[in-house]
Amino acid sequence: MSEAMERSTHHDTAPEDKISILHKATYAIGALVNQTQAAAISAMVLVLNLGLGMNPVLVGLVGTIPRLLDAFTDPLIGYTTDNTRTRYGRRRPFIFFGAIFSGILFALLFQLNKANSESYNFWYFLIVQCFFVVAFAFYSIPWIALGFEMTPDYHERTRLQGTGNVIAQFAWLMSPWLFKLMYTNKDLVHGVRDLAVLFGVFIAVGGILPAIFNKEYFTNLPKPQKKHVMKDFFNGCAITLKNRPFLKLCAVTFLVFNGFMLASAFSAYVIFFYDYAGDYGKGGTLLGWFGTVTALANFCVISLITWVSTKIGKRNTFLIAIPISIVGYALKWVGYNPQHPYLLLIAAPFIAFGLGSVFTIVSSMLADVCDLDELDTGKRREGTFGAIYWWMIKLGQALASLASGILLNATGFNVALGANQTTHALLYMRLCDIGIPIVTSIMAIFIIMTFDITEDKAYAIRKQLEERRGKA
Repeated sequence: MSEAMERSTHHDTAPEDKISILHKATYAIGALVNQTQAAAISAMVLVLNLGLGMNPVLVGLVGTIPRLLDAFTDPLIGYTTDNTRTRYGRRRPFIFFGAIFSGILFALLFQLNKANSESYNFWYFLIVQCFFVVAFAFYSIPWIALGFEMTPDYHERTRLQGTGNVIAQFAWLMSPWLFKLMYTNKDLVHGVRDLAVLFGVFIAVGGILPAIFNKEYFTNLPKPQKKHVMKDFFNGCAITLKNRPFLKLCAVTFLVFNGFMLASAFSAYVIFFYDYAGDYGKGGTLLGWFGTVTALANFCVISLITWVSTKIGKRNTFLIAIPISIVGYALKWVGYNPQHPYLLLIAAPFIAFGLGSVFTIVSSMLADVCDLDELDTGKRREGTFGAIYWWMIKLGQALASLASGILLNATGFNVALGANQTTHALLYMRLCDIGIPIVTSIMAIFIIMTFDITEDKAYAIRKQLEERRGKA
């Protein structure tokens, strides 16, 4: 195991390696689009169970099955963008058209109706979501890859990801209030249809901006050979999956993010049925405030993490941030209190350190891994790395969705009981909500301690690459 605390020389970012404010801003809008669709779906999918009465296991399945499709399409899209050569670049054409089509499909996704049978609503949502996840992958995979290559500097990469994640927090600032907005007219199904159209327009319009304004760093790469394309694709995936630093980052993100997502599936139910005895109106308000405080804390946390990372290194910062988030999850046990439900808000600022560190620091680390891969293979494969990384996240998210449905049933929760849930069901829901992310976060800490691309090593790799490319 590597030493827990890395020691390295601090390097200043050269002026030519800095990204302009305009380019950071437009890339950050892409981050907002990416997080908006994730936040919106996770909040709006509650309508399937609470608005349409769909079985929680079926709700879990509609979140899981499309991710199995991602298992093939995401890496294939990443490989395709790595090997595409156009006058507009490798990534930008995919970003442009992917944003438009995914925006249209998102609007269609939630056009559900109570008059339809459970079977009809299940198959409609499942089929449209399958089309949506593929269309959105054509946007998100090249957009992620673009972020890995916009600068070769170790610290500027963290600043770029930090800027993107700060702007993306507006999605999570808004998402906790979506249930409240859907329930305004006491009709979740009607409310979700209107919101879906608004989000679809935003995804389409906001998503094309990075394609228009951002520049690609590697624009003069040689054209790839066209022989044995599928063989090259599978060989590339195999090489990627053998990259140990990459696998460690995937595992860490899988654990931290999906531990959070699995817990989040229970948080709404605990608030609705433990704190407020089935009152969706009051529960939705607390859920909104909890998400709002978490998102506001994230603005500060991400900025702090970005700054600290440039001083003590990425891994060290992660090892400080995750234990703080564990404290936050533990505080939820005290925060869930029917007599004083707003005590829950004390946990929010601490929990923010978990996701804030993952999607700032780990995303920056991935760019360093891409440099190491080029040193080993001679190819720039940001698309493949980004695709497999995010597919693993989405697979974990799908498994979390499926597991949450199964566990929710296992706790004894029954939507038909309304406010009359059993004592055991309420206890088990709280245990899942609090215990799962604590366990997954502890596992992530032990994994990240073995990650060995330090600041010194990253700059040494860059120097070797530039010498190989014939650049000073």
